[in-house]
Amino acid sequence: MIQLLDFYADWCGPCQVMKPVFKEIEKDYEGKVEFKQVDVETDGTQAAQFGVMSIPTFVILKEGKEVSRKIGAMPKDVLKSWLDANL
Repeated sequence: MIQLLDFYADWCGPCQVMKPVFKEIEKDYEGKVEFKQVDVETDGTQAAQFGVMSIPTFVILKEGKEVSRKIGAMPKDVLKSWLDANL
């Protein structure tokens, strides 16, 4: 199973736009993708560990290793295509 990390902050406009999209696709990929949201304000250590400089940043992990990354808000179909390509 792959893991999708969503680095966000509550004050970030594009992050708020992605929040309902993230929740919606979480249901679509149940059992295939583990979803984790990381608030850069409260978990700056993990954000620094991944070198996150802009938010929202989405990171796909396979077996604990980063395999792909996207930065910025995107349409639901783009996010789903990206996930499908990494399953």
